[in-house]
Amino acid sequence: MTNPHRETQKDNILIDCQDQDTLRPSKLDFSPDEQKAVYKAFSARRDIRSYLPDPVPKEILERILHAAHLAPSVDFMQPWNFIVISDRNIQNKLYQVVEKERLRASANYDDLKQDHYLRLKLEGLLQAPMTICVTNHSGRGGPHVLGRNTIPETDLMSTACAIENMWLAARVEGIAMGWISIYQKQDIRNILGIPDSVDPVALLTIGYTSHFPDIPVLERVGWAKRLDLKELVFQNQWDQKELDE
Repeated sequence: MTNPHRETQKDNILIDCQDQDTLRPSKLDFSPDEQKAVYKAFSARRDIRSYLPDPVPKEILERILHAAHLAPSVDFMQPWNFIVISDRNIQNKLYQVVEKERLRASANYDDLKQDHYLRLKLEGLLQAPMTICVTNHSGRGGPHVLGRNTIPETDLMSTACAIENMWLAARVEGIAMGWISIYQKQDIRNILGIPDSVDPVALLTIGYTSHFPDIPVLERVGWAKRLDLKELVFQNQWDQKELDE
């Protein structure tokens, strides 16, 4: 039996090709104020370590999680899950395994940086009213996922996009968020009952804070400075800077 839509599909392809010369950029659908608000969220996002005990309203949490779920993902596999943790006993267990790894990791730095490193507060795990563990399930899309044949880690990149969406949405809502990654994955699996096939990629502390700093905390304490964007952008080839006009 022939496909009754075959000719129509072919015609549409031909029409699309013929229309390329007449196509124009889509109409801008963000007002100037909306554009400024988006870019403000980018620049105002901060990794926060100090929290107030005030609970995060359920409707705000749902909006933040919905923003995460709107993230792009390779082959639309949506490899993420979100474990919302408000149980103080579980939060204490998470803090203990994170603190253990923090002390161990501090040996990797010289005296000055070690001092800065040890002063970084992880008490946010105890202060924040909740923590969200974001996981990555690399097998969710099945054995063959479009876009992962040559770069299999694109599933993790997708989950990172979801985390960034959460961070920006939280900032817009006036909610602070901190990303903690100093832990052994198996410790987190054991505490939260996560299957071995799933990776816990982030512990996100979430809650209200009394202050959003103007610059990142690590920059303020002298750990590092933001690199000059001009030094990071190349033209056509690696390490080829923009030619002088």
